[in-house]
Amino acid sequence: MSRRGSRTINLPAPYLKRVWLDPTKVRDREVYPFCLPIFPDDFELNFEAAITIIVGENGTGKSTILEGIAALAGYDDAGGGKGYMPVDHSEAREKMGGQLSKALRASWLPKITNGWFFRAESFFSVARYLDKAARDAGQVGPDFLSHSHGEGFLRFFEERCQRQGIFIFDEPESALSPSRQIEFLKLLRRMEDSRICQVIMATHAPLLMAYPNARLLRLGKYELEPTTVEQTDHYRVMREFCTDPRGFVEATLAE
Repeated sequence: MSRRGSRTINLPAPYLKRVWLDPTKVRDREVYPFCLPIFPDDFELNFEAAITIIVGENGTGKSTILEGIAALAGYDDAGGGKGYMPVDHSEAREKMGGQLSKALRASWLPKITNGWFFRAESFFSVARYLDKAARDAGQVGPDFLSHSHGEGFLRFFEERCQRQGIFIFDEPESALSPSRQIEFLKLLRRMEDSRICQVIMATHAPLLMAYPNARLLRLGKYELEPTTVEQTDHYRVMREFCTDPRGFVEATLAE
């Protein structure tokens, strides 16, 4: 088991129990991300399972919420693990999670800061950093970049996500084919079975949304609410497409 200071953490995941907004720490409601309707004064997110999956349309604030949680765990909001900063951090992407985290409060049992924040946008800088760090230490690097994009993602997940910690995935399916998404589901099952991994994930992939035992939350314009994969817009669109692919595309293009 991992250690927190000199104390072994023997409790099972989830370790992060709840995050909520402290309105006294919001200086300007007109500034992003606090201007988003999803962040009222009573914004709160509870974690009741080892794996929490958040779904919703682009622009609703999914990535910003994950960035804020990552910052609370001690990770850089551009991606990485504790104490790690991407090589090209200054140009990684526009990041707002750090601002959000300043107004967030968290309840941990216990607080654990081991793990990783994965986001597709910064994967290559992460991979280059890890390869270089290994070479500088006279070791053989993990060499994630010698494989296809999707295989590199999976090798990275396999190498990093077998330890005790909190793991945050922002759209991990971005480079994964359907068959590779199934491999990722198997990794999630191993993480869940270990009982030492907490996963918080945002995804647009119905295949990943359907993971058993996960708490699935839909992020609408104004709130987070429990849902099922069948109730998501993502599933409904894919169901219509699979029923009649050509007809679906023709009808969509004709709109």
